[in-house]
Amino acid sequence: MPEVRIVAEPRTEFGKGPARRVRRAGRVPAIVYGHGTETRHVTLPGHELLMALKTPNVLIQVDGLSGGGQLTLPKAVQRDPIKGFIEHVDLIMVRRGEKVTVEVPVQVTGEVEPGGLLDQQMVRLAVEAEATQIPQAIEVDVEGMEIGAAVHAGDLALPQGVTLVAEPDALVLHVLAAPTAEQIEAELGETPAAEEAEAVPDAVPDASEAEESSG
Repeated sequence: MPEVRIVAEPRTEFGKGPARRVRRAGRVPAIVYGHGTETRHVTLPGHELLMALKTPNVLIQVDGLSGGGQLTLPKAVQRDPIKGFIEHVDLIMVRRGEKVTVEVPVQVTGEVEPGGLLDQQMVRLAVEAEATQIPQAIEVDVEGMEIGAAVHAGDLALPQGVTLVAEPDALVLHVLAAPTAEQIEAELGETPAAEEAEAVPDAVPDASEAEESSG
C-alpha cells in the first residue's frame, strides 16, 4: 500500500464562511482523530489530497501536527455533488502493524461464456488487514464462467494476512442468461405502443360533422 506525505495547517475558524474561504484558497478542511487523542482540526492542500485519494485506502502521513506527524487512513470524504471537488475529509490515525477494517474494491477480470451476462452485486468488500498491508483490490477471475454460476464473498481468495469481514454467503457476482434479440425487440416494441396509446387525445368531430349534428 503506497504512502503519501501531506503537510497540514491548523484550523481555528469554523462554520460555512471560513470553510468557503479555505476552499477558495485551494485547501480542504479536515479532522484527524483516533487512538483516544483529541481531534485535530486542520486544512490540507487540495490538489495533493485529491491526487492521494485516487488510490483506495491510501495511507497519508500527515505532518505539521502538534505532537508530530501521524499515519492516517481516509475514513470519510465529502464531495460537492455537482462539481465533485473535496469539501471535507476525516482521517483516522493508524499504527504500523495495527489491524484495521476497510472496504477494498472488487476487480473483475476475464469474460464469461458466450450468451452469459455478468451481474456484479458487490463492488467493494469489507476485510480486515494490517494498516500498511491493505490490498488495493480483490481480484475475481470470471473467465469462461457458465450461466447460473455465482461467486460469494467466502469464495474469494484473499491475500495472506487479510481476513473477511463481510458475510461469507454475501453474493459478489453471478452470471445470468443474456436477453435474446427477440426479447429486447419485444420490450422495446411494447413501450412505444403503450406511450402512443396514452398520448392519443379524445376524438374531436371535424367541422362538417359538427354542422350535420346541429342541422
